[in-house]
Amino acid sequence: MYEDIERVLVTEEEIRAKIKEMGEAISRDYAGKELVVVGILKGAALFTADLFRQITIPATLDFMRIVSYAGTKSTGVHRVLLDLEYELDNKHVLVVEDIVDTGLTIRFLMDYLKPRNPASLRVASLLDKPSRRKVDVEIHYKGFEIPDEFVVGMGLDYNEKYRNLREICVLKPEVYTRQG
Repeated sequence: MYEDIERVLVTEEEIRAKIKEMGEAISRDYAGKELVVVGILKGAALFTADLFRQITIPATLDFMRIVSYAGTKSTGVHRVLLDLEYELDNKHVLVVEDIVDTGLTIRFLMDYLKPRNPASLRVASLLDKPSRRKVDVEIHYKGFEIPDEFVVGMGLDYNEKYRNLREICVLKPEVYTRQG
């Protein structure tokens, strides 16, 4: 698997430290509030689990699955494959994403969840790729800002592979540009 990696962009230790820092901030900001943490599958599953374990206040965990990618490209069309189990009325909702690049998925999610009347609706993302932004979105809890490179690891994949890497790695271009 590592033969397909060009380089490590963010180490496992850096990720662990940042997730702990984010968990502490979330715990402070939501103290005394009813918090629902919504992980976006599949990419944010590992980050969501690690972040949720760092949150030190009572919270509910739920998941959604949204698809919009084919290979390395966003199709621009979002489909909800798995919706939430819990009601959001008057609850504080934290959407957890693996990466925000174009912003289109976060915008879709915000528009999709707002009619459910949450007390607040915020975003936590492990990675931010602002150079690819197509719509303006706010990331309230941000892990790392990264350049416009194709990354895998910590849940991010290429054709369902590399999710299990403990680092954020740049994939060699020849891996995702191979024909057939």
